[in-house]
Amino acid sequence: MSPTTSKSASTPERHTLPETAIAQSQNQPQDAAQNTGDRPVIVIEASGEFVTLRLGELWAYRELLFFMIWRDVKVRYKQTALGVAWAVLQPLATMLIFTIFFGRLAGIEARTGGIPYPVFAYAALLPWTFFNNAVINSSNSLVGSAHIVTKVYFPRMIVPAAAVGAALVDFAVAAVVFVGLMFYYSVIPTWLLLAMPFVLVLLTLLALAAGLWMSALNVKYRDVRHALPFIMQAWMFVSPIIYPSGMITGRWRWLLALNPLTGIIDGFRASLLGTPWGWGSIVLSTAFVVVALPLTAVYFRRTEKSFADIV
Repeated sequence: MSPTTSKSASTPERHTLPETAIAQSQNQPQDAAQNTGDRPVIVIEASGEFVTLRLGELWAYRELLFFMIWRDVKVRYKQTALGVAWAVLQPLATMLIFTIFFGRLAGIEARTGGIPYPVFAYAALLPWTFFNNAVINSSNSLVGSAHIVTKVYFPRMIVPAAAVGAALVDFAVAAVVFVGLMFYYSVIPTWLLLAMPFVLVLLTLLALAAGLWMSALNVKYRDVRHALPFIMQAWMFVSPIIYPSGMITGRWRWLLALNPLTGIIDGFRASLLGTPWGWGSIVLSTAFVVVALPLTAVYFRRTEKSFADIV
């Protein structure tokens, strides 16, 4: 065997990479670091004795909240003949029934301070329909999203919050009819209309508080699904929707004031129709929301760790 042959057999072959491949391999750690920086890093760990709301985590998943709101709106009116018109028909039909039976037959129209009863009733049915739909839909939201809750991690609070957000879309559609009613009956809003955003935010937070509580209870106790519609129906009659709150006097007045919807509905009528502003009831409603929302959020956080096991 020649020397050149033995040398080539003992020497291992060396393969050289192209310069482009070397450059790509050097840039891969930097690209990975950049891609990781673009996404929020979520560390899942056992909760301690004190429950935190983790509001920063909710903000990081805000795009998911908007997507779920849009999904709820699409699913609700999918394959329906009237579509979004159902958001208008529900309060409009209820207003017509209330006008005939309560406004004219029961004589409540004479107690509205000169405001036409259809406008008077619709001004209260507008926030009530939003609140009723938001609470009922959010209470069933976790059970209805079991296929997501059991497989993917995300803040569970987004699910009932999305149901409340979808109800806001229906509220906006139904508000267009109210503008038409005001124009038809020549009702001109006053400067109190500037308080409308505050009252709407207060109503939304109250619906969110009730939705968080009911949705967490519904996961563990499915009786909530059957009892809640009856509770909401009774709540409507003890709220000043059909009648003005001024009709309730004497010893029952304080009981009506304890209803958190009393101040909110009176606030809607005051901001839209210029009726007297009930400062006492609106202060009680605000105080109730300020206390109830953190308590229900903490309760939801305490119970959410068991949702995936029992939903």
